Amino acid sequence: MKYIYFDCSSGASGDMILASLLSLGVPTEEFKNFIKSLKIKCDLNIYPGKSSGFSGLRVEVNISRPSEERNYPEIERIINRANLSPRVKKNSLAVFKRLFQAESRVHGTSFRKTHLHEAGADDALVDIIGSCWLLEKLQVESIYFSPVNLGRGFVQSEHGRLPVPPPAVAELMAGLPVFSSEEPTELLTPTGAAILTTLGQGLSTLPQLVYEKIGYGLGHKELKYHPNLLRAFYGRKEDFRSTEQIMVIETNLDDCSPQILGNFINEALKKGALEAYLTPVIMKKNRPGSKLTLIAEADKIDRIVEAVFLETTSIGVRIFPVERRILRREIKEVQVAGQKIRVKVAYLGQDVVNYQPEFDDCQQAAGKTGLPVKKVMTLALKKLN
Repeated sequence: MKYIYFDCSSGASGDMILASLLSLGVPTEEFKNFIKSLKIKCDLNIYPGKSSGFSGLRVEVNISRPSEERNYPEIERIINRANLSPRVKKNSLAVFKRLFQAESRVHGTSFRKTHLHEAGADDALVDIIGSCWLLEKLQVESIYFSPVNLGRGFVQSEHGRLPVPPPAVAELMAGLPVFSSEEPTELLTPTGAAILTTLGQGLSTLPQLVYEKIGYGLGHKELKYHPNLLRAFYGRKEDFRSTEQIMVIETNLDDCSPQILGNFINEALKKGALEAYLTPVIMKKNRPGSKLTLIAEADKIDRIVEAVFLETTSIGVRIFPVERRILRREIKEVQVAGQKIRVKVAYLGQDVVNYQPEFDDCQQAAGKTGLPVKKVMTLALKKLN
């Protein structure tokens, strides 16, 4: 299973993403022929360059006629008519949809009537469809990216002078790790933000992987304080992966009723906790109590802690990071007595080490067929084997 991690310490743009992926070894002529097949009137230049002493590739997309404003239905027609694989088509539409949704929120217009200016032009079609095609060509299954450098200052746009990050970028990056360096310029474009946030997952640190190559995509601005490049770490995933952002929240309670605690467990899971459970403990003065433990991703901590204070009798919590390792898993479907049952299958390398039918499916099937739940689970495992 192939894997890309984008180091966005100098931001990202559509052409930098293209360049970083191309520099991993995809033949440039093959890519140019693919872009020609899209019938987009543009001149595509791909050439080596340097930024602050670092070598890499640059991509220039020169449109041979003025760029058009387009709405999402027009983009949708262009992509659906193109000779693209189902995956490239699906991912390209998803990126554009997220971009249009961000613009519609910014301008207060309906999604399908929103027009894009810079991002709706032909160069964005090349950037987005081209990136999706390259990711498929490289057989990439998982995409991650570092905290993204937004830049600072102001940028000129169709709507006048805007602060960095411009409104669409700010919408796209909400809830993800970002920062600003000393460079007084825009470093993250709407197209780059849309590609990263639609297809990838933001992480605070480099995840566990064995990388084989690094692609270097160069931007077109000369920066004063650091190289203007996007690095793409390309490799394979280990049999398990480490999730660096998992946090543990704990609090001990001896004055909270079981009814409240039982209700809170459900509420915590709704608010994004990955796990929520109670452990019996002996507290001060030999009082029996419960240790409430919640496991969540870092960006969910504040809302979950707030819920602890609002929904329980806790007046303080402990928060600390932990490393979680999980096996690769997939969901398979089988039929039992005409009912669909999902089965979770876990792998260590290529070997199946665990499988478990989804209990809710088995319970529902049992209710419809009259079979015992245990029998449904047994039959589901037999069908899987």
